[in-house]
Amino acid sequence: MKKFVALVLSGILVIPAIGCSANDQPIVQEVEQEVEVVVENTEEEVISEAESVVQTYTGNSKIVTTGQYESYDKDGNVITYDEASSYFGQDADYDSLEFSFTNNGDGTISDNNTGLMWQEIPIDSKMTWSQAMEYCESLELGGYTDWRLPTAVELFSISDFSEGWPYIDISYFVMPDSSQQGGAPQGGNSQNGGPQGTSQQRLPNNEMPELEEGMIPPERPEVAQGEDENSPPPMQNGGPQGTNSSQVPQANIPPEGEGSTAVSKDEGQFWSSNYYLVEEEGARNGVAFGVNHATGHIKAYIAESAPAMGKNVRAVRGEEYAVNDFVDNGDGTVTDNGTGLMWMSVDAGVAVDWEEALVLAKNSDYAGYTDWRLPDVKELQSLVDYSGSYPAIDPAYFECSELLDNEFYYYWTNTSAYFSSQDPTNYYAWYVAFGYAVDDGGNDTHGAGGVRFSQKYPESDAKGEGGDNMLNSVRLVRTVD
Repeated sequence: MKKFVALVLSGILVIPAIGCSANDQPIVQEVEQEVEVVVENTEEEVISEAESVVQTYTGNSKIVTTGQYESYDKDGNVITYDEASSYFGQDADYDSLEFSFTNNGDGTISDNNTGLMWQEIPIDSKMTWSQAMEYCESLELGGYTDWRLPTAVELFSISDFSEGWPYIDISYFVMPDSSQQGGAPQGGNSQNGGPQGTSQQRLPNNEMPELEEGMIPPERPEVAQGEDENSPPPMQNGGPQGTNSSQVPQANIPPEGEGSTAVSKDEGQFWSSNYYLVEEEGARNGVAFGVNHATGHIKAYIAESAPAMGKNVRAVRGEEYAVNDFVDNGDGTVTDNGTGLMWMSVDAGVAVDWEEALVLAKNSDYAGYTDWRLPDVKELQSLVDYSGSYPAIDPAYFECSELLDNEFYYYWTNTSAYFSSQDPTNYYAWYVAFGYAVDDGGNDTHGAGGVRFSQKYPESDAKGEGGDNMLNSVRLVRTVD
């Protein structure tokens, strides 16, 4: 892997931008970018500013909105500001494709943006990953038989970050009833696949389905002692990794969501079709990625586990959405025709806190463009390469700086997060782990390609999930003209 060294000289970041000419000869171009991060606004000044931010239209992007329409300071307070603020450039500052769903009245939901059709009501049983693949391929619903297990980017496209717990619009997408779950799939009904009582969805108890060549996952590993993927994550004090969770008072640990619309972690976990294929030393094996519509995360789960550890399934049909179609522009930028986004091929070469990342993006002048921004969580997740690359990004087009402060290639997004509806304060921001998504011991627990959140700065008093940095890398994006 090439290593790019960023030199900070008098506030100027010199980033080597490498492309190719028409005759495939390398072009090396030094791109100077202002990166001196100076936070000029005090908290009082930011919160008291009355002028609203002018939104920048990003309608050429094919990535669906996150649904986040408010902005926050580093301590989670809702704020308003102008473009001079150090907090400018958050998710809410940019327009994107609004959610647009149609209930077809036959147990299916159409996404008018992506062209995908979704199963409205998941089957009321949990499955292993291989059972989920088999179930979707044999599903008959709404007069269609070409159902499949969605990719992670497809499943993440229906995530809604406007409120959270759940991170999905349950007026369209019904969540499973956890009280009826466990064991192999049971007979369907007219809304989740076939007439009530039909056997077309059933898989024999304790029988593994036969899959096509290349789909058989590796041998299932034993569950680590004390590991329970359905339990709440260990909450840690902000600060250096390795903080002992026993030192954190239980009263300070945010509870799970509660209330009439709350969804437990157990109910929210849904399989994607992306098996974890990284084979580097230390990589977890025997796991596949899933989206948790309760907590908002993308994490790797044990693929062939006991029934109680199985996950839910929401089938999809249609042409695969947001398939990367990269073009190297030869100037240090890469266009993804699959999403309508342009990316820096190299990152900023520094590890910074969240507010500093916003300032860096706002001040960027790179490859002749000045409208760079920190990506939202869906935009950045669309870059994840699930083919087994490490870091989990296409090495033919992108480079990741190796930084002591960011060993596992965590990258900031401009999307804020909170842990629980019991404390809906957006102390956190989402990041994408292009390297291992680790616990405090440095163990790969959630996979390269996981999506998690952390406190926005190291001195934050908010509790963390464990394994977080608070000083992360930055890869900027802009929408193709």
